[in-house]
Amino acid sequence: MQTCVLAIDDHPITLAGLRTLLTESGTIDLHCACSFAEGLRVCRDIRPKIIVVDLAMRAGALTGLSFIRRLRRYNPAVPTLVFSMHRDPLIARAALKAGANGYVVKDAAPIEITRALADIGNGRRYVSQDIAEDIAFSGTREGLPKALKSLSARERLVLAHMAEGKSYTQIASSLALSYKAVAHICNRLKPKLGLQSLPELVHFAIRYFPGGSPRGQARKPRD
Repeated sequence: MQTCVLAIDDHPITLAGLRTLLTESGTIDLHCACSFAEGLRVCRDIRPKIIVVDLAMRAGALTGLSFIRRLRRYNPAVPTLVFSMHRDPLIARAALKAGANGYVVKDAAPIEITRALADIGNGRRYVSQDIAEDIAFSGTREGLPKALKSLSARERLVLAHMAEGKSYTQIASSLALSYKAVAHICNRLKPKLGLQSLPELVHFAIRYFPGGSPRGQARKPRD
């Protein structure tokens, strides 16, 4: 009997490679989707036994974290394997915390993917061997940068929501701000924290705000 697997990735080469690798044994019935929205539609139609998903697609940096949480709410029984280019152990930990059952980097040996699918399909977790140790030790938080002390409550909340994989639009909705206001805050945060790009800001948010909204902060704070 074949196992129905849904792969969600916006790189055709990645999907083609997965199809070649996973279907040659004849035990996997692979379906593909090129966006998170399409992935949800296909998921509802075919009810896959396992989902393989990338984290960062055209929808935005690490939007896959939010997507994984949505999958967990939709059907918590379906195991999810993240197949990502990101080797940062903090990102991997964030994905597992969001509800993923496994994490495999895209330059891993092909056998790792098949092992990962077998493990998560049997109720176990699987993490790429070359980053598993880094993930284990990444739980110890580093000393906080001095720049964090200068952040306003609103800036901290924006970073906390960003750490959850939310887009500017989602953050704006959560904090009752405009999209433009959120974009302005993020643009202001980059030089304030010594960062150059949005991916760097996302990594910073995951590193220092891994637990979501800071404790004791109001939902709509004043600067």
